[in-house]
Amino acid sequence: MILLRLFWTFLTIGMVSFGGGYAMLPLFERMIVHEQGWLSASLFIDMIALSQVTPGPIAINSATFIGFQISGVLGALFSTIGVVFVPVILIGFASYYSEQFKESKIVKALFVGLRPALVGLIFSSVFSIARQSIIDLYGIGILGVVLFLLMKVKLHPILVIIVSGILGVIIYL
Repeated sequence: MILLRLFWTFLTIGMVSFGGGYAMLPLFERMIVHEQGWLSASLFIDMIALSQVTPGPIAINSATFIGFQISGVLGALFSTIGVVFVPVILIGFASYYSEQFKESKIVKALFVGLRPALVGLIFSSVFSIARQSIIDLYGIGILGVVLFLLMKVKLHPILVIIVSGILGVIIYL
């Protein structure tokens, strides 16, 4: 049954993903695009863009979007519950036992060791998305404009998204 496959797939993603939604993206791509074949690479990139412009965490937005694409409202529900199930339990335990472990050398070492891996996962997502999203010189130009607006002008990210969308309509329409 597709609903159970959706739930299990997203439960698996939520179970082994640390570092937030961006760190989850390589696993999302592998399981959703390559293993399950539920989305094309192009639709996966569109899903990420849509997840960015809607309120909420990218992992939940993505799971909801993918579930809805595959099996409607029930698919969205099963996918979303699957991706948050284990993290919610872990957060509950962590908050309950945080005082006991906050000075633990093992816990501190664990998080120090995880940080570089999380950065690697995020960079992997960036390169994977860039490879599929920057399809011509105009895309490189939009990337340059975005980086300039964010890093030099310090324009608010929401405005940068709006500018990017307008540039896309002007260039690609």
